[in-house]
Amino acid sequence: MTLASRPAESGTAGGGSRSPLPAGAPAPLRTRRRRIGAEAVSGYLFVAPAVILFCVLGLYTVGYGFLLSFATWNGFTPNWTWVGLDNYADLLWRDPVYAPRLRHAALNTLYVMLAAPALTVLVSFPLAVLLNQVKRLQTVLRSVYFLPYVTSGIAVFFAWQYILQPDGAINSLLDSLGLGSLQQPQGWLGNPTTAMPTMIMVTVWGHVPVAMLLYLTGLQGIDRSLLEAAQLDGAGWWRTNASVIWPLVRPITAIVVLLNLRESLQGFQTFLVMTNGGPGDHTNVMGLEAYRLAFLKNLSPTLGLASALGWILFALALVLALINLRALRSKT
Repeated sequence: MTLASRPAESGTAGGGSRSPLPAGAPAPLRTRRRRIGAEAVSGYLFVAPAVILFCVLGLYTVGYGFLLSFATWNGFTPNWTWVGLDNYADLLWRDPVYAPRLRHAALNTLYVMLAAPALTVLVSFPLAVLLNQVKRLQTVLRSVYFLPYVTSGIAVFFAWQYILQPDGAINSLLDSLGLGSLQQPQGWLGNPTTAMPTMIMVTVWGHVPVAMLLYLTGLQGIDRSLLEAAQLDGAGWWRTNASVIWPLVRPITAIVVLLNLRESLQGFQTFLVMTNGGPGDHTNVMGLEAYRLAFLKNLSPTLGLASALGWILFALALVLALINLRALRSKT
């Protein structure tokens, strides 16, 4: 018990009444305030490096890139040339060189955005349902299915590139199965007809592990009484999954679609390593076009165009996120 809260005698001879001591009462309060202030300062000192790093590499970089989208610069000259909205106009419709390339890349990106999320859901949901019903070796199988995601991306892309070559494993397998007519003499990435579908399949292969784990988590959280009630009502395996389980994991589907849309819109590493947009720009996407404008134009003043394209991609991703969030709220 502190001095301020300790009762004291009133000083009267026969007094039984007690009152707090006024003397020295503020001292513990001042000590407590100093201790809290010291703890706050220590907390700020620990957080300060992360905040400074975020401000330098985050806020400053974002602001710098936004201002750069209104200028032309090659990265070496000391000054920018301010052009206002010309970069956006050149990319979207005005420039006879960049505008057609961006429209072609946007069309390819749209193909990926439509196909990759749909195929990812079609593959990952049944796979999660089957894996959820496995009683033995579930952890091992889950690790095996998740392996594509944790494997080094560059190594996996080069492995796929080797498999899809004219003398690669896919053509060899088709030949051994007597399906030589399906072989691609130019390779699956060298044929303009098969290049984009092949890249979409590789993209889906990389997206399935995370989507499968998300679905598996949702399936394991479903109340077993709902499934038992469906079985008592005579619903079979297919009807139970279609009418009971699928509506319950709809929020997870929205998350999977959103993640795949964002990756399909902004990701370009797979296309850069495996095809570099070829053959003949048939696999060129918007993210790869921004990379080319930023780093593959030598001393051309296209960094402003690359920054403007990056902000266009950011705006599209933000719109897609808001649409997805609105749809998710309306369904839940």
